[in-house]
Amino acid sequence: MTPFHGLLAYPVTPMDADGAPDLDALGRVLAPLVDAGVDAVGLLGSTGNYAYLDLPARKRVLAAAVEALDGRVPLVVGVGAMRTDWAEDLARDAARAGVDGLLLAPMSYQPLTEAEVHAHFRAVSLAGDLPLCVYDNPGTTHFRFTSELLARLAQLPGVAAVKVPVPRDDPAAELSRMRDGLADVALGASGMAGCGRAMLAGADAWHSSLAGSLAGPALALVRAAQAGDAEAVEARETALAPLFGLMARRGSLRVAHAIVGLRGLCAAPLPRPLMPLDAEEIDMLAGMLDELD
Repeated sequence: MTPFHGLLAYPVTPMDADGAPDLDALGRVLAPLVDAGVDAVGLLGSTGNYAYLDLPARKRVLAAAVEALDGRVPLVVGVGAMRTDWAEDLARDAARAGVDGLLLAPMSYQPLTEAEVHAHFRAVSLAGDLPLCVYDNPGTTHFRFTSELLARLAQLPGVAAVKVPVPRDDPAAELSRMRDGLADVALGASGMAGCGRAMLAGADAWHSSLAGSLAGPALALVRAAQAGDAEAVEARETALAPLFGLMARRGSLRVAHAIVGLRGLCAAPLPRPLMPLDAEEIDMLAGMLDELD
């Protein structure tokens, strides 16, 4: 079993006022994920600010996370980078650190072709020699994977999973169509609304930014889906709907940073030029968290 099943929780990477990783605060952010019993931690994903950290900083964050988790929870680390050689370097470092899997998104400035993306993923999968998850996140990368490209990537050595946005229309049919081309590769859904229904429809995992800051409710939703309890899934998604809506409007990264602040785990500023939620939004979020407690 690869680490790409069940609930993967993606925590924020706390930073100090100068934009450097706050490694002590990172330990406090990770501790509740271990206590909750998430199936894996997804370090340095989009919510983990990987795009705003240089390579040495990312390596320090990884080393601190490995120490803090101490093997109690499988660890997946994002190795996306603008250049293939940078991503290869991060993948090799992750392998030396003893992580359980890699997450790779096709970062770019110049628009990428499918041939370039295929070559990039092949090189990184070989460099790390670890189970790798293809990260389809068009909202940040502006690259859209076709089903044909995902099927080709699924044949690469080391590719063990695909992470795709929750299908908006008829998730059962769309996920079934995707799975037909993916052979034994794990199929995970990311996003907010509809994640539980996606798992009921056959997704193997929920890759969750919410779980990185609020593991309990996210884990309850996943366990209901894994049990095939459609009624419980609907009830839990309804309870989370206001929070999902705020994350969709303001971005999961901003909301996740606000949650760890409200929970007293750390007061991590966002990397500039990002700006935090305003006071009214913080009050609204606090009320949502009270309703979930």
